[in-house]
Amino acid sequence: MVFWICGALVFFLDRGTKYLVVKKLSLGQTSPVIEGFFHLTHVQNSGAAFGLLADKRWFFIIITLFIFFVILYLQYTMGKNSVRLSIVLGLLAGGAAGNFMDRLKTGFVIDFVDFRGIWSYVFNLADAAIVFGMILLAWQILFVEKG
Repeated sequence: MVFWICGALVFFLDRGTKYLVVKKLSLGQTSPVIEGFFHLTHVQNSGAAFGLLADKRWFFIIITLFIFFVILYLQYTMGKNSVRLSIVLGLLAGGAAGNFMDRLKTGFVIDFVDFRGIWSYVFNLADAAIVFGMILLAWQILFVEKG
């Protein structure tokens, strides 16, 4: 149950924030939240992280489906006995599903989180959930499982 709640929360937060960005900001428009540090910037990314493999829509759709099924397999084999692993897998599944919906509907992902003071790439909440989930998964594998 934790897996589904976490995944749904990430998915709906991601979809909701992207909806607001599209409604409130025109493509390319930026709105400072903390001037020079944190902005909301509406961009479209047809590639992976950092724009890699741009315009490979069907590649990303197929890969995401495969990854989603791997996450489900892991949840039902290992995650059902671990709340921590269920949370991690929920973050990954919710993030993957959020970006998957973008690619399926439009062929690109809506990005808007812009930390221009420390990071030169714009991302979204699904990306953040995936990265945070992968960090937690690595922590789980490297440190928690050994104990």
